[in-house]
Amino acid sequence: MPDCEIRPATSRDIPAILELQERNLRVNGGALSVRFSREFFEKAISEMPIVIARNEGQVVGYVVSTPRTAQAHDPIVKAMLDAYAGTPGAYNYGPICVAKEFRGRGLALAMFEQLKAQLPGLEGFTFIRADNESSISFHTKMGMREVAEFVQGDTKYIVVAYMG
Repeated sequence: MPDCEIRPATSRDIPAILELQERNLRVNGGALSVRFSREFFEKAISEMPIVIARNEGQVVGYVVSTPRTAQAHDPIVKAMLDAYAGTPGAYNYGPICVAKEFRGRGLALAMFEQLKAQLPGLEGFTFIRADNESSISFHTKMGMREVAEFVQGDTKYIVVAYMG
């Protein structure tokens, strides 16, 4: 694993998180499908941990956690929650983002473990496109299990969950 500091984000980290997010959006050749605003990250940080990885002063990764209700207005999140509401106190996990040059070195797992340590005993869950075999494999290796599936539009998704 690269020499990185892994810790909870503060509001001072938001500009760097937004920059990393922008470079990794699907419209820019990355895998992130949703652009979250500065306000989203400010609210998320005030409610639950966002864990970041820093290398030489630069944010090179982040993983988000939010209360179940934080994105319940979004149709795909609503569909996920209809399929699986989680246990009491459960939270939404993700997205997780790692800078391209740091992928495949254990950074995502290290941030994930730090997030779980910040939220002990609570269930986290997220959805993955059913045809995204690499993401399903990665999340399975991280100890997540499939708990539900749903269809949004013409796309099938699975819900994966874990206990912190």
